[in-house]
Amino acid sequence: MSSDFKSLVSPLPWPELFVYWVLSLGSHLYSFYQLHKFSKEHETGLQREFQLENGLFKGFKRDPSDFEWSFWTEWAKKSLLWTLVGHGVLSRLSTIFHPRLKVLVLTVYDFMAASSVLGFKGVGVLLLHLSVAFSVAQLRKPPLAWIANLLLLSTIHIQPLQDIQRGWYSTEEEYYLLLFSVAVCGLRFISFSLEHCWSPLDRGPAVQLFWLFSYTFYHPFFYNGPIITFKAYAEQMQKSTEESKGGESALGYTLVRSGRVLLWWCLAEYMIHVMYMHSIHSNETYMEILPPWALGGLALALVQFFYVKYLVLFGFPSMLATLDGLVPPKLPRCVSIMYSFTGMWRHFDEGLYRWLIRYIYVPLGGSRHGPLYKVLSTGVAFGFVCFWHGGLDYLRYWALMNWAGVLAENCIVSLLASSCLRSLVEQNFSLAMQRRCIAFLCAFSTAMLILSNLVFLGGIHVGRIFWKRVFVQGWSTIAPPMLAFLYCFAQVGLERTSLPS
Repeated sequence: MSSDFKSLVSPLPWPELFVYWVLSLGSHLYSFYQLHKFSKEHETGLQREFQLENGLFKGFKRDPSDFEWSFWTEWAKKSLLWTLVGHGVLSRLSTIFHPRLKVLVLTVYDFMAASSVLGFKGVGVLLLHLSVAFSVAQLRKPPLAWIANLLLLSTIHIQPLQDIQRGWYSTEEEYYLLLFSVAVCGLRFISFSLEHCWSPLDRGPAVQLFWLFSYTFYHPFFYNGPIITFKAYAEQMQKSTEESKGGESALGYTLVRSGRVLLWWCLAEYMIHVMYMHSIHSNETYMEILPPWALGGLALALVQFFYVKYLVLFGFPSMLATLDGLVPPKLPRCVSIMYSFTGMWRHFDEGLYRWLIRYIYVPLGGSRHGPLYKVLSTGVAFGFVCFWHGGLDYLRYWALMNWAGVLAENCIVSLLASSCLRSLVEQNFSLAMQRRCIAFLCAFSTAMLILSNLVFLGGIHVGRIFWKRVFVQGWSTIAPPMLAFLYCFAQVGLERTSLPS
C-alpha cells in the first residue's frame, strides 16, 4: 500500500507537518516515560519473578527476558563476533593479495567457523540436507524440489530427532544455534534448487556444488540472515573477484558502519535498562493494570526494540557482506513510520520479502492472473512464513492477521484507483484533503498492524489484552486518542514515502 499511495501523496503546509512531527515524537517520549515509571514502581516484583540482572548503567536493572537478544548477545561474546571479524580480515587480505582465490579461501574459513561452533555432527546435518537438496535439484522439477526441501525443514519439528540432536550439546543454547542454522539454510537450499530448475549455472556439477557449499556456509549470513538469493550471491561474488575497493575507502566504510552498529546496540541496551517491557508483557496481571499511556508505551517499546534489535543483528553482517562485494538487503525501516501491512513486509525484512516474491508469490501467479490467484499466492506465502517460524498457534493468528491486512489494503487501493471513485474524489477533495483521508485510513491499518506485531512478539495473550483494553473497554476513552496519534504517525510516514528513495 505504501508504494501505491506514493503517487497520491501531496505536500501539506509545513506548520501542519510540524505539528504531526511534534505530536508523534512527543507521544513516543511521554508513553515511554510512563512505561519507565511503571517499570520502576514494580521493579521489586519484576525482579522477584523474572530475575532482572544488574545493569550496565548505574542505578538500573537490565531486563534479559527477550530471548533472541539475550541469545545472540551471549553468542556474540562467546565466538560469533570474533569469527565474523576473522571473516572480514581474511576477506580483505585475500582481496589485496589474491582476489581470484577469495571465494575459495572464505568458503574454507566459513566452513571451519561453523564446525567450531556447531560441531561436526551439527555441520553433518547441514551437509546431509545440502546433499539431498542438491541431488533433487538435478532433476530440475520445481514441485519435487519443494517437496524435498519442505520435508527437510520439517525435520526441525520431529521430536525424536530433536532429542538426539540435543544430546550432542551440553547446553540448550548450542542446540538452538543448530536449529536456527537449519531453518535459515533451508531457505538457501530452496533458493538454489529453484534457481537450478529454472536456469542452472553454466558449469559442471562439481562447480555447482561448490557454489552451493559457499552460499550455504557464507558466515555473515549463516545463522540469522539477512536472506539473499543464490542467483544474486553467485553473480555478485564472481564479480567481486574481478573488482576491489581501495583500502582507504574500505577502512572508512568499516569504521562508520561499525560505529552505527555500536550506537544501535547501545540504544537497544538502554531500552531494556529503562523499560522492562519484555518482563511486563509476560505477566497478564501487569498488562491488565498498566495505565493507558504506559500500555501505549509498551506496544511502541516492543515494536521499536524489535526494530533496533534487527538493525544490530542485520547491520554488522550486512557491512561484512558489502565489503565482500555483495549487495545485501536494505536494513529495516523504522516501524514508527510504517503505516501499512504491505509496507511493513516490503521494508522491514527486505531479503525475506524478495525471497517470498521470487519463489512463492510470482510462481503461483501473483497479481498477473487476477484477484483469486493474488489471494491464493499471498495466502501461501504467509502460510510458508508461519511454517518456517515454527507453526505455533500464535504464529497462525499472526499470519492470518497479516494476510487479511494485506488483502484489505489491496482492496482499498483498487477501490480508490477505480475511475468512477477517483473522478468523484478529485472533483470534491483537494490534494491535501485527499492525503488527510489516506492518513485517516492508514491510522486504522497501523492499529491492526501494531496488534498483529504484538501477537508475534508477545503471544496471543498480549494481543487479546491489548484488543480488550483499547477497543472493547476503552472504545470511547483510549481508542480515539490512540487513533489520533496514529494518524500523526501515518502523516509522518507518508511524508517519508514521498521523498525520493
